[in-house]
Parts: sequence; C-alpha cells; structure tokens
Amino acid sequence: MFEQELLEIDRRHLRRHLHILESEPGPTVTIDGHAVILMASNNYLGLATHPKLKEAAVEATERYGVGSGASRLISGTLRPHVELESELARFKETEGALLFGCGYMANLALLPALIKPGGLILADRLCHASLIDGCRLSGADLRVFSHGNLEQLQDLLVRRAAHRKTLIVTEGIFSMDGDAAPLPGLVDLARRYDAELLVDDAHGTGVMGTHGRGTLEYFEIEDRVPFQMGTLGKAFGTSGAYVVGPSSLIHYLLNTARSFLFTTAPPPASAAAAVAALEVLRSEPERRTRLWSNREYLHSGLRGLGFSMPPTVSPILPVIIGEPAKASTMASLLWNHHVYAPAIRPPTVPKGGSRIRVTVTSEHTREQLDRVLEAFREAGKKLELI
Repeated sequence: MFEQELLEIDRRHLRRHLHILESEPGPTVTIDGHAVILMASNNYLGLATHPKLKEAAVEATERYGVGSGASRLISGTLRPHVELESELARFKETEGALLFGCGYMANLALLPALIKPGGLILADRLCHASLIDGCRLSGADLRVFSHGNLEQLQDLLVRRAAHRKTLIVTEGIFSMDGDAAPLPGLVDLARRYDAELLVDDAHGTGVMGTHGRGTLEYFEIEDRVPFQMGTLGKAFGTSGAYVVGPSSLIHYLLNTARSFLFTTAPPPASAAAAVAALEVLRSEPERRTRLWSNREYLHSGLRGLGFSMPPTVSPILPVIIGEPAKASTMASLLWNHHVYAPAIRPPTVPKGGSRIRVTVTSEHTREQLDRVLEAFREAGKKLELI
C-alpha cells in the first residue's frame, strides 16, 4: 500500500530508520552492536543516568506502581506530580506549574488556551512542529516571520487590524540551529504593540542562564514574560513537560486543555526523577560548568577545521552539509570512525539545510571530543567540505 511512497522517500535520500541503543544514554553507547561516541543526545547534563534520579524513580515505582492508572482529574494525580509542579514553579519563580506527558502535548494545550479563532499568531519560521500544530489547532490566523527577523515582525504588527488579539510565538533555543531567539527585542515589540509572547524553552531549561532557569534568565528578562513552557526530557534527563505562569492560567489549563484532560497522567517514576533533577541542578552546578567548557572546546574545534556552522550559542552545534545524500554520507563516515551523529534532513530542516547536528554534554571527556574532531576532519576532507 505504501511502497510507492517509500520509494519516493528513498529517491530523495530521506528514508529514516530506528537505531537501537543497547546501553544507557551516556557519552559512549552501544548501538546495533557497535560501541560509539554518542553526539546526538539532549541529555545535556548527564542526568538521565544520575544515581539520585534512578533512586527517586525506583522508590516512586515501589511506592506508587509503574503507571498512574487514570487521568489527572479522575484519580491519576499522585504525590510526585504535585511535588514536581510545586518545585517547577519555585524553580521558575512563577505562581504555578502544570505537568504534561510531553512537550508536544503541552504546546497543543497551551496555544488554544492563549488565543482563539479571530486572533492572530505571529510565529518564527523555524518554530518546532508542536508549536505550529498548536497554532493551527487554536483556529487563529497564523503568519510566520523570517527567523529572528524583528523588522519583519514589527511590520506584521503594524499592519494588523487595530486591537486584534495577537500572540507572538518562538522557541528560546532553536533545536536545529542552536541559536537563541532575540527575546529582548521580542519582549519590547510585544509590549509596544499590546501582544503576548509565548516562549518554548525546551532546550534552554537547565542549560541557559546563571542558575539554569533557561533562556529568559540568560537574557535577564524573566520578570517580563509571564508564562512559558519547557520539557523534562532534555537537560532534566527524565520525561514530560510543563507550563509555568500565573495561577489563573494554570487553573484554566487544568479545566480546558484537552491534552491534559483526556490522557493518563505521566508515570510517578518520571515525576519523582524530575524532582530529583531539580535538586541536582541546584547542588551540582559544576555539571553546567563542564557542559559549557565542552561546548566551547568542540565548537572552537569544528570552526577551526573549517566547517560551516550557524551562530549557535548553545550545546547544539549544527554542521551544515547542504543536500540530504551528502549529509547521509557524512553520517556514515562518522559512524565508520565510531561516532554517532546522524544526518538531519527535510522536513525537519529546510530544503538545502541538511546537516549533522552535534550535541555535546557535560559528561563527554576531552579525549572523546578529540576523537570526534578527528572523525569530522577525516570525513570532511573525504567529502571536500573542508
């Protein structure tokens, strides 16, 4: 039934396959029976394998069981869920927080809550698919502006109908480019033109800012953005997502968000592990120090080799290749050097923007990073990229 469609995907060099990890997601892993250096993980702080998170997850499982057994409003709200929401609100310095099963579900809930049909959404062109789907689900009119282009955004704000409810949507750290949204400028435009701003800080939370509170802390504008969302499956090393903001928004979502109302609550183990992650984030700041040291070392090394890279400010380091076939070949050459960094191709990135997206963690050693740089040097020369 789908053979022709798959053949077309193959022809465009866009076929994807699952690769099975046979070990925990550390800096080195076993994939399909091969030991490789993992450069494709968003376990930025190594918390997915931290003993305190494991202990918290095991204890919660023994006490509450494997699953929650119901949706939150029926009988699925367990103590770890409530503790996590309280700790997230404290961490983000907001009135409240609400837990979701994943970031996709959080965005599908949040966008329709913030704006209704008849309203206007202005979204950065590189926003994550979950944000775009949430925008469409809201029923509001959607317009996109070029990535990070404040002048184009201002023009769209100026040309809209007077007093039309408007929501500006962006990521904090963009997942495929590793750059930061121009949040101070976005905040200024939102205030000037009476619009609201939604920041998806999935890749910023735990990483950006002095205390790891995210991209808003990084830009020192936390008090100017009343609500945001983020995920727990990246720097926090567990799973799930959250929305933080005023208590009125949290209670509104609790009563209206379909992706919260009509789904079984997240497992108690993941919520308990996330509480432990917040504790580790406070007690072990050296993890962020190691992360940024590794990031600077690898970024400098890749740039020094001559690879084309966008202006990343995060642990996400995209090496731009161009065409899907060449990116796939690059990934295969890296694999031959025992480095796993898969090709990222359309539709995940725009046409002509296929890349190797390298992500570094706090747990990579300098020796491992040197081996990665050597693999990139050999592969890049073979493909005449450097």
